[in-house]
Amino acid sequence: KVLWTVLVTMLGYASSLPVGEDALCTAEDLAKYRIIFIGKWSQTAFPKQYPLYRPPAQWSSLLGVTHSSDYSMWKKNEYASNGVRDFAEKGEAWALMKEIEEAGEKIQSVHGIFSAPAISSGTGQTSTELEVHARHPLVSFVVRIVPSPDWFVGIDSLNLCEGGHWMDEISVDLFPYDAGTDSGFTFSSPNFATIPQDTVTEITCSSPSHPANSFYYPKLKILPPIAQVTMVKIRKSQPGLSAPFINLPAKSNEIIDTVS
Repeated sequence: KVLWTVLVTMLGYASSLPVGEDALCTAEDLAKYRIIFIGKWSQTAFPKQYPLYRPPAQWSSLLGVTHSSDYSMWKKNEYASNGVRDFAEKGEAWALMKEIEEAGEKIQSVHGIFSAPAISSGTGQTSTELEVHARHPLVSFVVRIVPSPDWFVGIDSLNLCEGGHWMDEISVDLFPYDAGTDSGFTFSSPNFATIPQDTVTEITCSSPSHPANSFYYPKLKILPPIAQVTMVKIRKSQPGLSAPFINLPAKSNEIIDTVS
């Protein structure tokens, strides 16, 4: 009975501990990465209603954060915060930055904020540097699709720590998301607030299932990636020497199916 009581007590204690994705990171305290965002939104890849003017296809600035599992910038199938709504609809970052700062002050879940310049066309690349910590190894970011009602691409809580070491490099294909705050179907739809607000959902070639949807390609099984992000660990260099810029060539991103 005594052993059973001790075992139950230990299990109860263990179940009360935080079990976030970053709980087992035993890598060295800090690591720096260069993050390269590559836009692959071309007229060849996405010919339907491709925005050519007022404004032409482009990307907003990238806004991201390194954090622990106690913080979430955005999450699929959950409601977007007011800050994410403002960023996805209008590209305004102040409310989102305030949310990030408040989370960092209250529960110390945020290590740092990073940003990269906007891209003035649907294709191209932008980059910046970020720093992760053993207690804050997760990376999240958002980039607004311009023009669009409330569509964006991004990453939610990507863990750069693998047990006892930091990843050297990782690339992720990105697909469009709907923030669930505006009901427009097309890139140039007028502002039409979603009431009540919907959750964040991934936009696919068949969802929303409506011919007016700018990403509606019924002949395809899946959409090609509209963007890609690569994170490369920066090697420690001698004092006074900056890390070299990493120039990644954009890869082909054309739809194989014939679409009208």
